[in-house]
Parts: sequence; structure tokens; C-alpha cells
Amino acid sequence: MTDVSIIIPVYNGEKWIDECLRAVRDQNFSGHLEVSIFNDGSTDGTLNKLEEWKEVLKQKSFSVIIGGHSSSPRGVGYAKNRAVEQSNGAYLCFQDIDDVMSPDRVSRQYQAAKSEPKSIIGSRFHREPEGSTERFTHWANNLTSSQLYSQIYTSHGPTLIMPTWFCHRAVFNKVGGFNEGGKGVPEDLIFFLQHLELGGGLYRVDADLLMYRYHPGATTFSISEDSIWRIRMEYVQKQVIEKWETFTIWNAGKQGRKFYRSLTTANQKKVAAFCDVDPKKIKCGVYTYHESKMNIKPTVPIVHFQSAKPPFIICMKLGLTGGEFEKNLESLNLKEGVDFFHFN
Repeated sequence: MTDVSIIIPVYNGEKWIDECLRAVRDQNFSGHLEVSIFNDGSTDGTLNKLEEWKEVLKQKSFSVIIGGHSSSPRGVGYAKNRAVEQSNGAYLCFQDIDDVMSPDRVSRQYQAAKSEPKSIIGSRFHREPEGSTERFTHWANNLTSSQLYSQIYTSHGPTLIMPTWFCHRAVFNKVGGFNEGGKGVPEDLIFFLQHLELGGGLYRVDADLLMYRYHPGATTFSISEDSIWRIRMEYVQKQVIEKWETFTIWNAGKQGRKFYRSLTTANQKKVAAFCDVDPKKIKCGVYTYHESKMNIKPTVPIVHFQSAKPPFIICMKLGLTGGEFEKNLESLNLKEGVDFFHFN
């Protein structure tokens, strides 16, 4: 059986193919590698370029499978699932056509996955052009092993970014594949949260194993913030808030209030208070939510963070206040993942 299948969905990726597959060819992995590519209705020269590379890779003893269709594109989730279905590897290494893996990516993640067979294995990465999404890159590359779990509800998405994923085939099969809703659906976030809900683990190889390209045509830009918000709200309520009797929302501003309005009615009743540092918001004393359909006006106290009681859902973005927010949070001596979760 093939040791590792490199799973590559592609749609109109002609200009990225050479760099991506050259890096695949140059892997220093000693086992048997397979490349499984699914062409999701490309209209450029993708297919011809893939056929050229098929011969190059076969000369390097790779097994190569190229599947696809010529109709309208059906989305990244669909293409990934088809690429997995046609593959044979015991382990799956997910690779986007516009990104470039380091020479030791497969070997490093393969060893980690053998030790963590029920986990999604990720890695550190760098962006190109250099300096793109600096705050996001710093966040993802510096999460602790416990924060890989406790910060899964943030707006950044999965704490292990999808282009670095590597796992045993059984991990993929247990979730049942990616959502095939098509354009605008965050299939990676849905898979990630389902994997965790089923008891799966997370592990990051602390080495930079991928160049993660930033460009306007990236699939991530087709996903609406509203879709991501709804999914995050569903899971944070199901996995965290439903287990709490009461809690505090940290941020009485726009994001905190949006979070409150997005809660179910039952979970809104659990909100003991909003907390903040802004004297104007605290002076208001309460936040009144007008529920016009039922003519109900729930009011929630607004207090200073030092007077608030944990647990907290924190609706503050990290790294935007010159460290003041982080100092305030640290002063309370709370345990992340128990006393508070980030939802920023």
C-alpha cells in the first residue's frame, strides 16, 4: 500500500503548477509517495500542464492519479473528496496548488502522524508575499499545544491551517469527508470542528514546512464572514456555553453585542453581564436588547472587567490594544479553555 497520498484539488491553477509540483518532486521522504490530483473543471491550461508533470513524477517513482471533470466547478470540498477517493495512501497530505511545501514536509509530518494517529497534523508556515497577514501568521505559528484546542472559535479559523494538514486516512473517514456545499462554504472549518467533536486530536510540527501564498484569487476570499460566524456560533454554544450556568461577555461594544444577539434565547438568559474598560460603556449601566417579535427588552448589566465573574467569552481581538487588553486578562489569573474562551 502507498505510504502517503498527496491530495491536490485544482481549479485554473496553471500558473502555480510548476512551483507546487517541483516541491512535491523534491521531497526527501524515503517511503512510497502517490500524488492524487482532481481537476475541478479548469478552463485554462491546467490539464495539459498536469499531464506533463505526470510523466516527470513517474520518472521519480511517484504514483500519479489525475481525475476530474470538464463541467462547471463544484467547489473545493468536492474536489478534495474526489482526490481522496481515488487515492490509495495510508496517510493523506493535503496540498493546495498555489502553495509550496518544504523538502522535508512529508517526512516530518509522517513521523508525527505515526505517533498521533487520531490527530490532524499541522505545521508552521510563512506567507508570500512576505509580510502578508502578519497578525494572523504570528497567531497561528505561536499557539501553544493547549491553545490549539482553546482558540478554535476565533475568527482566524482552524488553529491548524488547512494547507498544512496531514493525517491518517482513518481520521478523514471518521469525519466522512469535506462539506460539498460549493463556493462560499468554509469546508475546512466544518471538517475541523466535526473532527474535534468526534474526539479527534490536534498536533503541530513546530517547523516551517509550507509557503502559504497570499493572493486575491485564493479560495478563502470567496467565503462570507456571515457563514463563518454562524458556524462558530453553533459550535461555541454546543461545545462550551451549553455546559455553563452563567457567563460574562468581555466587550460591551459592537462585537460583544453581536455575539449576544446571535445566541439562542436560552443562552442569552445565561449572560450575567458584559464587561469592559470604557468608562462611557460602564456608565450606561446596562445593555438593552430589543426583541421586537416578542416585544421583550432584556437588559444585561455592563461592569468593569475587575468586577466581572468568570467564565468569559472574550470578543476582543488580540494584539490591537498595545498589550493593554492582554495585561488586563492576565491580571485575573484565569485558565484559558476553562475560565475563558476567545471568540474574536
